[in-house]
Amino acid sequence: MTGHRFRSDEIDTSKPHSARMYDYFLGGKTHYEVDTEAARQVEAVWPDVKPWTRANRSFMHRATHWLAAEAGIRQFLDIGTGIPTEPNLHQIAQKAAPDARVLYADNDPIVLAYAQALLFSSAEGRTTYMHADITDPRGILAADELHATLDLSKPVALSLNAVLHFIANEQKPHDIVRQLIEPLAPGSYLVLSHGALDPRNEVSDAVTRLYRASGIHVQGRTHEEILSFFDGLELIEPGVVMPHRWRPESEEARASAEALDLWIYAGVARKP
Repeated sequence: MTGHRFRSDEIDTSKPHSARMYDYFLGGKTHYEVDTEAARQVEAVWPDVKPWTRANRSFMHRATHWLAAEAGIRQFLDIGTGIPTEPNLHQIAQKAAPDARVLYADNDPIVLAYAQALLFSSAEGRTTYMHADITDPRGILAADELHATLDLSKPVALSLNAVLHFIANEQKPHDIVRQLIEPLAPGSYLVLSHGALDPRNEVSDAVTRLYRASGIHVQGRTHEEILSFFDGLELIEPGVVMPHRWRPESEEARASAEALDLWIYAGVARKP
């Protein structure tokens, strides 16, 4: 664990937080009234936000299982972890590969407060949490927690699920991803999902206004902009697609999601 500690009175409950709103959309219980109210306002203009969130979570599960069970990956770096919601990434990975090692990273005090739920590792593997900010990739890569948990001379799966749409263009999100991938060994993977621009401009605009009015920067991007996060990497079939189309568990699951407006893209790529 990191040396950071937060008292409950240091967690700001006066304004909504993206991780707690995400928890609400997933049906969790780790959020406050201010988050519930903000989330309900978003849902009022975008009724498919809960299926969107579930589809993204399901993609993370399938991608993690594929990496551990089929691609042979035994190390995972998950940045932008969010509030623990079972099954978590380490549970998926270690079910397929008990010796998998997982490092979670997030900058939200409430995630740190609940991080103990992330630390129940298999006996053969290891699970660690560190308080860190994705906008400081060099700090993440230099952290003692990272080097105590992961061996960067061997392949690592870098997981960036539903986090980059909270990073403004001025913060150079594509540069952040490149800096995180650069030191990873050949055979490493990038797993990424990102909110996309809804073709109904009024919906995208309304959701963006609601988040930003709450002090949360959110920025949907086009398929081409999201695809460019994978530049220089080898995409795994079926490429960068809506998450329910990425190796769905069943045709029925894929077909039921097609009726919804799930404007999010996801993909997995290998570093050559």
